[in-house]
Amino acid sequence: MSERLDHIARLEEERRTLVLPAFNADVAWTIGNHIRARASAENYPIAIEVSGIGGRLFFAAMPGASPDNAEWIRRKRNVVERFWESSLLVTLRCDERGRKIPEQFKLSEADFVHSGGGVAIRTADSGFVGCVTVSGLTQYQDHQLGAEALRALLD
Repeated sequence: MSERLDHIARLEEERRTLVLPAFNADVAWTIGNHIRARASAENYPIAIEVSGIGGRLFFAAMPGASPDNAEWIRRKRNVVERFWESSLLVTLRCDERGRKIPEQFKLSEADFVHSGGGVAIRTADSGFVGCVTVSGLTQYQDHQLGAEALRALLD
């Protein structure tokens, strides 16, 4: 199995296990603050967003983050909301086909980005309910920060 396929399998398992008991504005705040505290401790120059269906519930830009990070967040969130999957999982699946997300699905590059960092938020009762998105590090690190925050709620 290739390294990419192995990573896809891990992300699919992560999707099955990172299911929250509930999601609301308070949970979004907890997720966002978890990432913000980690970013502060590590001096990560990132932007963080937690959104529910219908809008943003949390946003923070750390020192060193740029306005471009907010734009990357918007485009990563669009991927998650379109496919109800992490943007990294969609990116790696497209990489396996030799195409980028906008090309594969005939989407605007201005609105959809071929990059990880957006993680779908799911609950047992409702399925897909929102997205936690990070921008500023590598696509793998951005994804990991979002996934770790969800995992912390389950521990």
